[in-house]
Order: sequence, then C-alpha cells, then structure tokens
Amino acid sequence: MKALRIHSNGGPEVLTWETISDPEPKRNEVCVEIKAASINHLDIWVRKGIPGLPLPLTMGSDASGIVQSTGNNDSIFQEGDEVIIQPLVWCGSCQFCKTGRENFCRSMGILGESQNGIMAEVICVSEKNITKKPVNLDFNASAALALAGQTAYAMLIRRANIQPGETVFVWGASSGVGTMAVQIAKHAGCRVITTAGSDEKSAAAEKLGADLVLNYNTADIASAVKDATEGSGADVVFEHVGESTWKTSLKCLAKGGRLVTCGATTGPNVEMDLRHIFMKQQSIFGSTMGDCAALDEVLSLVEAGAIKPIIDSIHPMEEAAAAHSRLESGEAFGKIILNP
Repeated sequence: MKALRIHSNGGPEVLTWETISDPEPKRNEVCVEIKAASINHLDIWVRKGIPGLPLPLTMGSDASGIVQSTGNNDSIFQEGDEVIIQPLVWCGSCQFCKTGRENFCRSMGILGESQNGIMAEVICVSEKNITKKPVNLDFNASAALALAGQTAYAMLIRRANIQPGETVFVWGASSGVGTMAVQIAKHAGCRVITTAGSDEKSAAAEKLGADLVLNYNTADIASAVKDATEGSGADVVFEHVGESTWKTSLKCLAKGGRLVTCGATTGPNVEMDLRHIFMKQQSIFGSTMGDCAALDEVLSLVEAGAIKPIIDSIHPMEEAAAAHSRLESGEAFGKIILNP
C-alpha cells in the first residue's frame, strides 16, 4: 500500500507518496480503508520540523473511511462501517484520564504528530480512535471535521463558556478552525465578529453566519470591534494566530472578557501589559484540541444541520505538495482535502 510520509523536515518537496508494508490490526485495533483526509496547520509544522518527533513519519490527523477488518471478534465495529478518525491519543492511566478529563492528559499526543498519522491507503488504529461517520456527510466533508471541530468547540463551549447574547470575535474566518468557530458561536446565540482578507472571503464568512466581517488588510481591527460594540469590546476573543495578532486581540477584549487561544501560527512569543489584564479583570484561557465528548457533541450539531465542515478544494494524495502550498499561501477558505 501507499502512504504520505516525510523522511526529513523542510518544504512541501519533502512529502513523499511511497509504498510501505500493509498494516495488520492488533487486538482492539481496527483497520480502516481511508477514503479522504484533510490538512491542518499542524501538518505544516510537523513537515517543517517539531523537535523530538520520530522520522520517517506518516502524515495527517483527520480522515474518514470504511472499516476493513478488526483485531478481535467482539469489536463494536464491523467490516463496511463508515467511520471518521478521532485524532487524539491519551495515556489512559494518569489522574486526568481516570477522571474523564483526558484533554488535560500529561501524555496527550495526536496522530500524525507523536506517532504515525492517517494519510495512507489503509491504517490500523485503536478502536478509541474511530467513530461512526455522520450519515448526512460524504467522506470528504467528514474528513474535514474532527480536529477543527473539536478544537473550536472546546475553546468556545468548554473553556470560554460562551453565553447567548455575548459578542465573540473570531480571527481568521477562512481557516478550518475559524469556519467552525463562527458557526458554533452563532449556533450558541452569540453575535459574531470575524476577519477575512478579501471581499470574496468576507462574503463566504457572512454565509456562515458572521454578523460583521472585517478585512484585516485594510481595517483598524481594534477600533472597528470597539465601534461595533459601542466601545465595550468583545466578551470573548477566539485567538489562534499568535504574535502578529496578540496585542490587537487584547485591545479588542472587553472588561471582564475572556481570551481563549489554541495556537501560534505566526509565532509563540507575545507581549502584554499585565496591568491591563488585572485592572480590567480579564481572563486568558489556553486550549488544545478537545476530547472524545467534545467530538461527539460536534457530531450531534453536524447531524442536526446546525454546523457543517467547509471544503476549499480536493486534491489527489500524490499532489500533497501543491495542497500544502495552497494552505501556506493563505488562499484557502475552509479545509483542503486529499484523496488516496
């Protein structure tokens, strides 16, 4: 069979669609024929190099497919079941796992980062890492769902605890996590302000439910958010960009507001004046991925038609380098899909 792998770190050219040995399921594992996979910014960081990651490595965290076989007779899954991959991995033994708070697990990893990923013709994973595919989504849309969906859901619902009537400011409506955040916040009854880099993307963000879309290339974002909230600022800021937006994010935040962050796409080193934080009684929450329950709740929203994955484009797996380049260019709106 074939898999998308890297043997060294670098640009898109290090991605190789190559032949490897067929996998065999161990006990409590399931073999899944992959029908579609999606790219996350995590894949870019892994490809460029994260210290300590094993090489060679099969890429990818998000996928959908069909159960091919199982490693034991009492599996809850059967051959032919249509499934999606749940990409998070926990140790299962620490205090957080034992109390049902696996997303705080000290050993939490992710497929395609701490271990081989899902961008292959066939993969074998623990039964814990698959769940039934929503019947109202095809394989491509299902592959675009898990990581972005549970990340945005955990940030807004679990960490920031958004409430109906609040104003939520979301950076980057066109990203995978941004498209999910806009929809989840709107479904929760919030007023949503977001950003985009073009008129075309702004129109697309409005179709997702955004109440106000600001062009980050031309607008004074902090002033515009203040104007739109009669000077008070956003109750919640959804931050996943990092260095280049951090100061603006804090300026957008209301007194008593909550900033929740899951990423540092433009860099991890930020500056802040702590006096503003404690004088305005603001809160900053860190969040990473989610947990199985968060994914289940996202799937419920999808099945009810409340939210949907947004697909930018679909590419053959052997053209992964071009797909990576598109994601890095910032041209995409929504998730980029790869088909084996």
